[in-house]
Amino acid sequence: MFKKILIANRGEIACRVIRTARRLGIKTVAVYSEADSDALHVREADEAVPIGPAPSAKSYLSIDAIVNACRQTRAEAVHPGYGFLSENQAFARALDAAGIVFIGPDVHAIAAMGDKIESKKLAAKAAVSTVPGHLGVVKNAAEAAKIARDIGYPVMIKASAGGGGKGMRLAYNDEQAREGFASATNEARSSFADDRVFIEKFIEQPRHIEIQVLADGHGNCLYLGERECSVQRRHQKVIEEAPSPFLDAKTRAAMGEQAVALAKAVKYKSAGTVEFIVDDKRNFYFLEMNTRLQVEHPVTEFVTGIDLVEQMIRVAAGEKLGFAQKDIALKGWSIEARVYAEDPVRGFLPSTGRLVRYRPPGVRTSGARPDGAPAANGDGNIRVDTGVYEGAEISMFYDPMIAKLITYGRDRDEAIGRMLAALDSFEIRGVAHNIPFLSALLALPRFREGRLTTALIAEEFPQGFKGAARSAEDTQLLIAVAAALHRRRAERAACISGQLPGHGRITEHDWVVRLDGTSHPVKVTAVDGGYDVALGAGGQVMAVRGDLAPGSSQFVGQINGRDAVVQVERDGISCRLSRAGSSAEAIVLTPRGAELAAMMPVKAAPDMSKFLLSPMPGLLVSLAVAEGDEVKAGQTLAVVEAMKMENVLRAERDGRIAKIRATAGASLAVDQAILEFE
Repeated sequence: MFKKILIANRGEIACRVIRTARRLGIKTVAVYSEADSDALHVREADEAVPIGPAPSAKSYLSIDAIVNACRQTRAEAVHPGYGFLSENQAFARALDAAGIVFIGPDVHAIAAMGDKIESKKLAAKAAVSTVPGHLGVVKNAAEAAKIARDIGYPVMIKASAGGGGKGMRLAYNDEQAREGFASATNEARSSFADDRVFIEKFIEQPRHIEIQVLADGHGNCLYLGERECSVQRRHQKVIEEAPSPFLDAKTRAAMGEQAVALAKAVKYKSAGTVEFIVDDKRNFYFLEMNTRLQVEHPVTEFVTGIDLVEQMIRVAAGEKLGFAQKDIALKGWSIEARVYAEDPVRGFLPSTGRLVRYRPPGVRTSGARPDGAPAANGDGNIRVDTGVYEGAEISMFYDPMIAKLITYGRDRDEAIGRMLAALDSFEIRGVAHNIPFLSALLALPRFREGRLTTALIAEEFPQGFKGAARSAEDTQLLIAVAAALHRRRAERAACISGQLPGHGRITEHDWVVRLDGTSHPVKVTAVDGGYDVALGAGGQVMAVRGDLAPGSSQFVGQINGRDAVVQVERDGISCRLSRAGSSAEAIVLTPRGAELAAMMPVKAAPDMSKFLLSPMPGLLVSLAVAEGDEVKAGQTLAVVEAMKMENVLRAERDGRIAKIRATAGASLAVDQAILEFE
C-alpha cells in the first residue's frame, strides 16, 4: 500500500479522497492555485504545494507543476479526482515516466475511452449498442449543419474530450447547428484544450442511466449496479439516484454485462462509468465511458456499501478485488442533490462571493457506511461532501458547486423524505444557491412517481424557476412561525432592564402578520413549550413548539405535531422565511401599524431597459457590435464566460447601439453595464 499520495484536484472531491486516504493510514498532499490558498482541501491535507495562478490552465491543468509537486513531496501516487486532468492521457504518461503511480486506468484505456469518437467505434466492435451519428471530427460550422441535416434533427453536438455537460449543444435546425458548433468548440478549447467535436442523433424523451464498473489488474471486472442521472439542466446533472426507478432486473443485467464487455475490451482497471441513453421501451445505447470517478459516486457507495475511492487506491497498488459479481447486492435507495452557487430565479446564473454562513445538516465524525465520509444526524443516512467552510469564498474561476447532499433510505420514498428535510435545514448565506430549486424538483409529482427524462426540468419549468408554489398549508405555517418568533422576541425585550416606564411588559397579543404584503390577523397565546397561534378571528389554531430563540437563523420544531424546519433571515424589523423551496417576506405589526403599512406607496424600480447588463460576474469574452450599429431582436451582442461556461447575451428588441461601456477581456460585476441603446 502507498504511504503518500497527491490529489491533483480541488474542492469537495479532493476532500473526499483525503478522507479515505486518512482512514487507510495514507499521508496526503494537496495542490492549490493562488485562488485556493486557504481552501478546505489545503487545510485537510497533510501537506500542500502551490502550483500556479488562479486560471486552471495555469495551475490545475499544468502537468509539469503537478509532477514537480510529486517530486517535491515524494508522493508515490496521484489520485486525479474528476475533471481537470483525470482523463488526460498525457498526464498519466508523464506520471509513469516519472515513476509515479496514476490512481486510475492505464494510458491505453484513457486514450481509447477518453476520446468520445474513438470510444464509440470501440463500443461497436465490442457489440455494445450505440447511438446513430457521425463519428468523424467536424471541421467547421457549415459542415456541422450539413452533417446534422444528413443525420436528421434534432442532433447533439459534443466535444470529443468533453465532460460535465461542457462543450455540448442541442440543435433543431441549421442555424442552431452552426451556432452550437461555435459555442461547443469554444467551450471545449477553454475547458479541455481540445476543440474537436462530433455529432450524433438526439433521442427525444430519453433517460440518462450509467453503470458503475470496477476492475483490477488481475483480470477481474464487475459492475456495481446503475445510477439514474436523468434530471439535468444544460446537460449538467442536478439530481442522481441509485438504483434507477425505471430499470428491471433483466435490463440492469444486460446493461451491466455490456459495460463489463467494453471495459474488458480495453483491459480497464480502476473505477469507471459506462453511460447509456435509455428510451421509454428500455432500449439502451452507449454514450461514453468516463475513465474516472464520477461526481455522483456516493449513491453507489450507499447502496453497495463499497468505498470506490478505497478500491481505486487498492487496485492502483496492485491488489485484487476482494469480492466478485455474485457478492454485489443493491440494498435500499440513495439520492444525491448538487448544491450550487447559482441563482435559479435569475436563470441559474452563477453567484460568487463569501459564504458568510454555511451550516450543512449536522454531521458527526464517524460514519455508519464504509464510504470514508462523515455520516449525519447520528445514523449515517445523510452525507455531505463539500470543499468549503463558513467564511470561504466561491470563486469565479472554478465550478460553482458548494456541496453534494446525499441521503439514504430503505426505499425511494424514505430517501426522498430525508433529502427534503435535509434541504430545509441546509443554511447558506452570502451567495445565491439552488436549494429552493432542488426542493421544488423533489416535490414534483412526476419526480415522486419516477417518471424521469433528461427534459424534465425544461418541461416542468418552461418559463424558468420563479420559486416553488406555496400551498395554503405552508402559508399558514409561515404565518404561525412569524407570529411565534415575534412573540418570543417581544417577551425577551420585556425582560431587558433599563426600558422606558410603561414598556416593561407585553401589552399586545393581537398582531397582523404581513406576508409578502398581504395582511393576516393573528392572536398568540403562550403555552408550555411554545405558542398557540390563532389565524384570524376564531380561525384555525396552529400549535408552534420548538426552538424560537431570538436571533436564531432557523426554527426547528413541530407545527401541529408535525416536524418542520424554517429558515429565518432577519432584515431589520422584517425577516425572510424559507421552506420547501419557497420563501416569503414577513413583518409583524400592530393592527394600526398594518393599516398604515398598506397605505405606503411602492417604490418604482429604475428603468434599465436601455442597457445591456452583465447577468453574472465573469469575463467579457467578446462583443459582436459597435457604437452606431443597428441590431435586431435575438441578435448576439456579447459573450460572457463565468465558471467555465460561455453565456451568449442577445438583443431583446430592435434598436441602435449608443455607447459601448465595456471592452472585450474586461472582468464584469453582476449587473454591470456592457453597452447602452439609444
